[in-house]
Amino acid sequence: MSYLASKLTAAQAVETLQMDLPADVPEGYVRLKLATASLCGTDLHYFKHFANAGFQLQNALTLGHEACATVVDANGADLVAGQLVALNPIIFCGECENCKKGLVNLCTSKRFPGSGTTIPHIDGFFREYFDFPAFCCHKVPEGTDPDHLTFAEPLSCSMHSVNVGEVAEGTKLMITGCGPMGLLAVVAAASKGAVVEVCDVREAVVDLACEVGANKGYVIGRDDLGALAASYDVVIEASGSPQAFNQALDLVKRQGKVVILSNIQPSDTPIHLHKIMLKEIDVVGSFQFNREFTEAMDLILSGKADFDKLIAARFPLSQTADALRYMADGKAFGKILLKPDN
Repeated sequence: MSYLASKLTAAQAVETLQMDLPADVPEGYVRLKLATASLCGTDLHYFKHFANAGFQLQNALTLGHEACATVVDANGADLVAGQLVALNPIIFCGECENCKKGLVNLCTSKRFPGSGTTIPHIDGFFREYFDFPAFCCHKVPEGTDPDHLTFAEPLSCSMHSVNVGEVAEGTKLMITGCGPMGLLAVVAAASKGAVVEVCDVREAVVDLACEVGANKGYVIGRDDLGALAASYDVVIEASGSPQAFNQALDLVKRQGKVVILSNIQPSDTPIHLHKIMLKEIDVVGSFQFNREFTEAMDLILSGKADFDKLIAARFPLSQTADALRYMADGKAFGKILLKPDN
């Protein structure tokens, strides 16, 4: 059986190919058909540079780690053909010290699709059919919207940043950057009853953040953030900008917490490390997720958040290259989704 797949073959070069499915599904795996996938900033870095965060791709690769799918062949798993499942892309070993502590994001033998971090690389979800471990497939109620369910993975990442920041009801929180992850951090923090404020250089995304749960928004370059210094219990840095990280150090209270959700890119901008000492700031990284996948699914299924507002565009799978270029243009406010052509 042949199927449509996209392959990143070099920087900014994506080919659409007809591939053949293996005759047999591997033991412990389920055969799936893509329902909806979404683009991540990681995919964009691989598209632009054929590398991300120091991980160089060694061969052509199908990108994509945010998706949901329908079961084609359950292959003995407790699933039913035609059933929609959410996909947790973290293939963890369950045996290492970190896994036994519940820290599957830090699994020492972790495998991850659509990424240069796993060698040999594992093709990701930007393809019509694929086999994936059964334990990574999570059932959802009938009638669940696949376009909403594809948010499970990125929402889990943002939820993890909220949890490591110990954000709770009444926490005064600033989120720097209203890209997709920042917007989902708004949704996650608002669901916990935090007082959420945001800032970004783009007025339109600040307005969108307020539509999906932020209590107040500031436009950098228009609004004076100087008066907000030392105002926040927690700041989540979601922009990837070294300047924004320095701003986070200014905005957080003494003995407050700064959470790095973004992948801050190397630059010549000096980081104001002395402020971490002077204000006794806790700076903590937030990488992927653990129990948050269940939390994210519960929030999606509750219907309490409007994920339609967070969908910027939809492209057919055959136009994956166009979708990535659209994302690279920076004009999309929210998530870009990929749908099967058929």
